Amino acid sequence: MPRSSNAPTRKDVADLAGVSETIVSYVLNANRYVAADKKKRVLEAVEKLHYRPNSIARALKGKGNSHILFIADNVANNYFGRLLHELDGVAYDKGYLVSLMSAKNDRDFVSRILSRQVDAVIISSASLAESSVQELIDNGLPVVLLMTRDYATVHGRVARIYTGIESGIMAAVRLLYEHGCRHLVHVDRVSRQAHFSSRQDLRYRGFCNQMESLGCPLTKDSFITGCRDFDELYDAVCRRIRSQVPVDGFVCRNDDLACVVLSAVQACGKKIPEEISVIGFDNSDTSRVIRPALSTVATDQKAIAEAALELIEAMAGGQTPEEKHLVTRMVIRDTTR
Repeated sequence: MPRSSNAPTRKDVADLAGVSETIVSYVLNANRYVAADKKKRVLEAVEKLHYRPNSIARALKGKGNSHILFIADNVANNYFGRLLHELDGVAYDKGYLVSLMSAKNDRDFVSRILSRQVDAVIISSASLAESSVQELIDNGLPVVLLMTRDYATVHGRVARIYTGIESGIMAAVRLLYEHGCRHLVHVDRVSRQAHFSSRQDLRYRGFCNQMESLGCPLTKDSFITGCRDFDELYDAVCRRIRSQVPVDGFVCRNDDLACVVLSAVQACGKKIPEEISVIGFDNSDTSRVIRPALSTVATDQKAIAEAALELIEAMAGGQTPEEKHLVTRMVIRDTTR
């Protein structure tokens, strides 16, 4: 049975097993001999109650390590690697171990996480099902959501960090508009699993809302989406440029996509940024070394890491987590006017 806000305690385990709380402690910590029949009853009670000792609370008292799992859509992405580095730097000295895992939507995903005695979860995923997120919460785990999208059905004791991606995309649109661009195109993610964006996605929403507030009409030609890989995206950008519909700027949801767009724009013989501007998101290592150097939006990854750990510790201490709101910054390079 899933854990509710009234999560089972060590006393509940002891009562069900017919032993003392001390015996439960000996079994769970494996630091004293316990008779086989008592140990069996304790382990059966733990399984039946879905009891999970709060090892984060122990870590806060200087007793052992805790395992924080970071779930992301694309673990090979440079952005998540750098964010994991910041998380590890913040967490290690406080006794936390951090690992990275790709989001899955198979039926065993959550049960595999729970079976590995994960103590807290940080999620930055546009594709992970809300039902999976809710199951993690219902099992009593401290869960921190890095808000890449709305979670309309997720409820309960969960922490939310707004990293500034919606306002960052809006700032990118305004920048291009102020520099004379009127025919902007939003470049959506590529996905072999058909995980494409809607207004629930904060980047997509930020683009739409800012375009509408500037009086720029949105049509099907305002978006490039539905591509399964970078080759399809490259071809889609070339078709868009060669069509009769004007385009003078591409706003990309990340720097990897922006690099594909840059290559396609140049292959079509267009000058960057004189004829077409391109802006990415994430301020990746590649954005600095590609030529022309890519203008992009940077999130504050250190602040994200610090906020996530602060919220995990607050939830481990029984507090109700507060929302965190962070800001991005524009990084202007050679691909914008």
